[in-house]
Amino acid sequence: MEIKKEKDEELSKARHSLAHILAKALMQLYPETKLTIGPAIDDGFYYDIDLPHSITADEYDKIEKKMKEIINKGEPFTRKVVSRDEALKLFAGNEYKTEIINEFPKDEEVSLYYTGDDFYDLCRGPHVDSAKRLQNYGFKIHSVNGAYWRGDEKNKMLQRVYCYAFKTKKDLADHIAMLEEAKKRDNRKLGKELKLFMISPEGPGFPFYLPNGMIVRNLLIDYWRELHRQAGYKEIMTPIMLNRHLWEVSGHWDHYKENMYLSVIDDETYAIKPMNCPGGVLVYKSEPHSYKELPLRLGELGIVHRYEKSGELGGLLRVRSFTQDDAHIFMMPSQIKDEIKGVVALIDKVYKVFNLDYFVELSTRPENSMGSDEDWELATKGLKDALDELNLDYIINEGDGAFYGPKIDFHLKDSLGRTWQCGTIQLDFQLPQRFELEYVGEDGQKHRPIMIHRVIYGAIDRFIGILIENFAGAFPLWLAPEQVRVLSLTERNNDYAEKIKKELFDKGLRVESDLRNEKIGYKIREAFSRKVPYLIVVGDEEEKSNTISIRGRGNENKSGLNLADFIERLENEIKTKKI
Repeated sequence: MEIKKEKDEELSKARHSLAHILAKALMQLYPETKLTIGPAIDDGFYYDIDLPHSITADEYDKIEKKMKEIINKGEPFTRKVVSRDEALKLFAGNEYKTEIINEFPKDEEVSLYYTGDDFYDLCRGPHVDSAKRLQNYGFKIHSVNGAYWRGDEKNKMLQRVYCYAFKTKKDLADHIAMLEEAKKRDNRKLGKELKLFMISPEGPGFPFYLPNGMIVRNLLIDYWRELHRQAGYKEIMTPIMLNRHLWEVSGHWDHYKENMYLSVIDDETYAIKPMNCPGGVLVYKSEPHSYKELPLRLGELGIVHRYEKSGELGGLLRVRSFTQDDAHIFMMPSQIKDEIKGVVALIDKVYKVFNLDYFVELSTRPENSMGSDEDWELATKGLKDALDELNLDYIINEGDGAFYGPKIDFHLKDSLGRTWQCGTIQLDFQLPQRFELEYVGEDGQKHRPIMIHRVIYGAIDRFIGILIENFAGAFPLWLAPEQVRVLSLTERNNDYAEKIKKELFDKGLRVESDLRNEKIGYKIREAFSRKVPYLIVVGDEEEKSNTISIRGRGNENKSGLNLADFIERLENEIKTKKI
């Protein structure tokens, strides 16, 4: 079912209006303030200001109080249109507003919005009709950061005042509570505590996987490989660096060069690959193909590198080097719909294993694209028809497709209600044309195949980061780096504990022991702080009866268990990938 993508216009309008309230409050408190711009954003709004002194956290309450005073007056928001020259006079002395106005054509009228009679700002709107509309909204200043004018580091550094804003004070409180919980789950914090990965100053944005992290990573890869083997994919590996000519033919040189890492080898320019697709195309082109081979599904766990600004990096969720679980499917036009449906089914199967809900977006042709209108219409229709046949709800995301084709994006919802774009299916008519790919059809003539680009995890690294935060580091048993820890009650029980550990190890379980001469309560707390799913505690009673006692997540506490029965339980949990 198609759904047009729509923002909450009422909330967006209110946030924009609150940005003007903030600007008015700042001008009243600090008359020397020079205003620049103040847009609404996903969780509120901000305003960039030029102010001689730095706003500190102990001033937030004062500013919020002034905002509430202005709101309680219930002043109207009114629009006024003036000439460009008149606008320049009104904002004389503010070089930022003047710069914006000077970019307008000379004969263009300029839109202003007044808040009451004593404050106006350069703005196209829209706004609420009166500040009264904002009285029940919850808002809060949460930070003031530096921001270059117009994002250009050559320009002056301004102060960006960030505020949360929601329709009710409860919504605001819920959002702040969610953010506090998110801090506890932060993949950077848990990645360090659980020894999963590290980011070194010598390689910002380039993750190092530690032994525990490699266990999780390899288990996800093993699961991926088995699923794709069953689904008829063949795995390939392509070079990490290829010459400029390839990227010119693929279109990445013109559309993506600013995000690519370049080098010169034998006087020729090379690029470290930001995508795997051109390499997959070369594999297809390396030999002739018949219609009988199609669809040809080539999977690749390819390491790619993309330049990301340092301020955008965030643990495993935003990195400069990552592994994409790519696949490229080469097919006949008649196979498009069934292949897309097959990929959707595979994605759905994977996400259900991790108990992840998702929503779907269909992204259409962007302005910066290549190819004919006819190809784009056919490709978009192919994706849309497949979604409609599957009876999937989806949102139309106008103009957000890849430069070579439309795409279906899968946005995962985590336990905190946040969303992450991971899986994608992109239908591509362009690369097969640009690389002159062919297959011999049933009629004996040469034809052009169609190509699907798709990922399920997206980036394995980001997916691990999402799982860390979603599970708060407490991975399900099958993914846990350490599945069981055996604790001895006293030193005289150490031999029995080691015997239990060996039996578990021999069954393929990831098991450790804690034989230290410490109080059992301390050892239990430490093991659970390391997110170990199950603890086995053995003392004189267990050793005498040849049994075990277990402690599990969720306050499970059982004694007198048979080890073989417990191992069978663990093996069943692992086999079924129980969450």
